[in-house]
Amino acid sequence: MKNSIIIVLLLLSGSMFAQMYNPVKWSTSVEKVSDKEYILKAKAVIQSGWHLYGQYIEEGGPSRTAFTFKNTSKKFELVGKTTEEKGHEVVDKIFDMKIKYFEDKALFTQKIKLASEGISSIDGEVEFMVCDDSNCLPPTTEELVFKIPAEKKTTAAAETTAVKQDSISTDEVTVSKAVDKAEKTKKAVTAATTKKNEKRGLLSIFIIAFLSGFAALLTPCVFPMIPMTVSYFTKQSKTKAAGIRNAMIYGFSIVIIYVLLGSIVTAVFGADSLNALSTNVWFNLIFFILLVVFAISFLGAFEIMLPNALANKVDSQADRGGIIGIFFMALALAIVSFSCTGPIVGTLLVEAASKGGIAPIVGMLGFSIAIALPFSLFAAFPGWLNALPKSGGWLNTVKVVLGFLELALAFKFLSNADLVLQLHWLERETFLAIWIAVFGMLAFYLFGKITLPHDSPLNHISVGRLGFGLIVLSFTIYLIPGLWGAPLKIISGFPPPMQYSESPNGLGVSGNSELKITGSLPEGAEHGPQNIITFHDYDKGMEYAKKQGKPVLLDFTGYACVNCRKMEELVWSDPKVLGVLNNDVVLISLYVDDKKELPEREQYVSETTGKKIKTIGNKWSDLQIKTYKANAQPFYVIVDHNSNSLTETSAYNPDITEYYNWLQSGIKNFKK
Repeated sequence: MKNSIIIVLLLLSGSMFAQMYNPVKWSTSVEKVSDKEYILKAKAVIQSGWHLYGQYIEEGGPSRTAFTFKNTSKKFELVGKTTEEKGHEVVDKIFDMKIKYFEDKALFTQKIKLASEGISSIDGEVEFMVCDDSNCLPPTTEELVFKIPAEKKTTAAAETTAVKQDSISTDEVTVSKAVDKAEKTKKAVTAATTKKNEKRGLLSIFIIAFLSGFAALLTPCVFPMIPMTVSYFTKQSKTKAAGIRNAMIYGFSIVIIYVLLGSIVTAVFGADSLNALSTNVWFNLIFFILLVVFAISFLGAFEIMLPNALANKVDSQADRGGIIGIFFMALALAIVSFSCTGPIVGTLLVEAASKGGIAPIVGMLGFSIAIALPFSLFAAFPGWLNALPKSGGWLNTVKVVLGFLELALAFKFLSNADLVLQLHWLERETFLAIWIAVFGMLAFYLFGKITLPHDSPLNHISVGRLGFGLIVLSFTIYLIPGLWGAPLKIISGFPPPMQYSESPNGLGVSGNSELKITGSLPEGAEHGPQNIITFHDYDKGMEYAKKQGKPVLLDFTGYACVNCRKMEELVWSDPKVLGVLNNDVVLISLYVDDKKELPEREQYVSETTGKKIKTIGNKWSDLQIKTYKANAQPFYVIVDHNSNSLTETSAYNPDITEYYNWLQSGIKNFKK
């Protein structure tokens, strides 16, 4: 479900080497409202694969887009705030907040009222940040000029002005589309890999749905129907071939019914709105309640049934015979078995909804094929029926196990709502405690220590049930260290992130334990990610590296860089990588979005970009651009004490082995 494979493809396609990016082109226009009022419009054309952040993001998140309008002479006044288009809103797991961003294009508008006549233009600037799947660029400032249209004196003059404005707009669009050959290649790779990512996402939904369909087969509502239905077709058909044909039609009808359900869900809510709903607080709360109800039903408290009148009406139609009759037989199966399949289908639709697009249709296709396949195969080979296990209490056991899984999954939706609202009611420790309790009870159930309604008397447990119980118990024990700060990478993405907890660093000593115990730090250093000794000052870090006789790892990073945090949490936390960062190199982390202003005497105009370097972040960004011809983060360089590169540079790379080997190659070259 994760996008690690697609990221590796991007890395292999060229993002591992230094490259300059300029993915956003800005253009301006002005719309006249009245003699004194105008609307200033700033349009951003965004290169495919990149996204631009919105204006209204909470503190602690990515750098938001910000507009300023130069008005020292009080020539005009701003009317209201700068507005922006709808864009996309997601809950970012790294920053634990709702974040808005734009793709392809974005339009920002600001209404103004002129204080005097004769104003020909208004100057402004926009500060913005953009990211793609593997890079985040440092915050960039762009100068904007808004031309106030002159008063229309004649029709011809007005037409000339309109032609000029259209020409300007056309030129701007042309410039925005005119990228060099390298950029076009990257754009093609990005588009191709995006399609591959979508295909993988749909394939994952299909596989999960297919396996869920087999799980539904093993419930007491569906499993007994297999021999009954197959026997009906073999007895009612005049020939064996006719029986097989009718069973195939029956299976195909099951597929049509469930795919139709997925199509209805997509059509009603819309392909795009399903994805937006997945980050909605009320959506998550409603489905938390719904899944809890499903779970309680599976555990035996009550049965979820469709109206009997509906079932009877559909069953009566099944007697019509022919293809229509077979179709209604399949519909009757779907209705009668709803008490078992309904919760599974509902959960699948919720999960598919979070992916958007045609995922609900694909999910129902996988589920229905798994349901329909046994009916068709056993009709073709009725002798196989003898190999089927007899119905019994084990079917209810399957149903109860599914109930426990539904209950565990329900708290993921409650966690999503809590993360969006930042209530801190369901922090990481609480979430894990609930999962430990749920899976612990499931283990006790499988071992026969507790029984539930509808369970048959259990004199002994089978080897299969014992084996599955041991797996569940092992998983439960695996979860327990998470209460004390263990990363629990197997379930990464399900519990709230590490920083969303009562003890973000864990209750015990974790990470670089020696540093936590001694507490001693070199001058100018601090504990960075994973408690690694980190310098933020280039000169002090270099001086310390010379004393220690170690190479330097330059880490061009950002406070608002999502992929930087992913590298620190998923790659730097690996014991062998962490050992190298602790013992074999000196880490200098240079934050390109550090807003602290440089002393006036240290401010300068960049030789590379021509922009004034006013902040510490500007300084480190300019260093990266000037020295390494790159402006994306994260960006890693291993250098000696004379700032000479010891190996090729590295960017975002979630492959732990590759990143470790890259570190070792730089260290090896340093020792030569």
